[in-house]
Amino acid sequence: MFKLLSKTEKARRGEYSTRHGVIKTPVFMNVATQAAIKGALSADDLKTVKCQVALANTYHLHIRPGDELISHQGGLHNFMQWDGPILTDSGGFQIFSLAGLRKVTEEGVAFNSHVDGRKIFMSPEDSIRIQKNLGSDIIMAFDECVEIPSPRDYVEESCERTYRWLVRCKEEVKQGDRYTASQMKQCTCPPVSPCAPDLFGINQGTTFFDLRIEHMKRIAELDLSGYAIGGLAVGETTQEMYDVIEAVEPHMPGNKPRYLMGVGTPQNIVECVARGVDFFDCVMPARNGRHGKLYTWSEGSININNEQYKQDSRPIDEQCDCPVCVKYSRAYIRHLFKAGEMLAMRLAAIHNLYFYNTLMERIRDSLDNGTFGVLRRKINDV
Repeated sequence: MFKLLSKTEKARRGEYSTRHGVIKTPVFMNVATQAAIKGALSADDLKTVKCQVALANTYHLHIRPGDELISHQGGLHNFMQWDGPILTDSGGFQIFSLAGLRKVTEEGVAFNSHVDGRKIFMSPEDSIRIQKNLGSDIIMAFDECVEIPSPRDYVEESCERTYRWLVRCKEEVKQGDRYTASQMKQCTCPPVSPCAPDLFGINQGTTFFDLRIEHMKRIAELDLSGYAIGGLAVGETTQEMYDVIEAVEPHMPGNKPRYLMGVGTPQNIVECVARGVDFFDCVMPARNGRHGKLYTWSEGSININNEQYKQDSRPIDEQCDCPVCVKYSRAYIRHLFKAGEMLAMRLAAIHNLYFYNTLMERIRDSLDNGTFGVLRRKINDV
């Protein structure tokens, strides 16, 4: 599945093979929460912004329109007309962040939908079955995302339960049909090669290093397709996040991809690549774009709503060759935001995602040619 091509200290250059294509790592996954990027981007736009992996949300798609409906439509790939790899999260984070009322038991979590308030129960087995219905290439284990800070005794209890849930998730992946007949029509695996979704486990433990390390050691023994560090970017400092990664990384299998969930800024990404991370995702580039915060190579981020850009005829970034920078001026994009035009959000999201995916390209190129340290300093200096 994962081929490690080279290392620069802890930074890794690799390739991860899925049934919908090879992922070049390090990679930034573009967040298509409800089978679409917010900001009116289509699957064709994902190709334009050089997206490798689309990340969809199990919780949201289960609630609306329903995973069984999507399965009947041939899975997410056919539903959203995206032919590249798709990763779906387990729904755990959304349950703990969005559900107003929830009750955690050994069997799973009972909660109320944030859409209509109806009562829903989700077990580890339910989460895996939902993700199978979605037809994901990579599926995430069901876990509990614990608030930071939380009492140590509760975090310890939660880690134990999350481990037991992971064992159940692994067993559920083996059960029943791996993909529906309509989903299998799109599979590029050889006929002699049985294909199944790849299960990634999630490391938890908040900022307790010993709990993080022990949990990582235990889940590594399960020999999963990949491993994620979860429960970060939820209130801890940036340095605490880096410290957790440095504590956990030595105990993550070297022959499996490492995924840092929900992170982050360009500086966060380059620093976490330096600490051995391969996969990233974050709503930040599209969300910030929709509010007028745009990324550039020489000026850092700019707020296009500011008065100084009212008559600025330059593109967002003169060093960028995205479709937006090739055609439009800062003055025009600022006008669209001030006029409340939907096109403003679309153009801004396209630019920011193109920037992030280009950043990952430059990171990979620098790892190939031995200049990662130079790029790291450049990104941190902007």
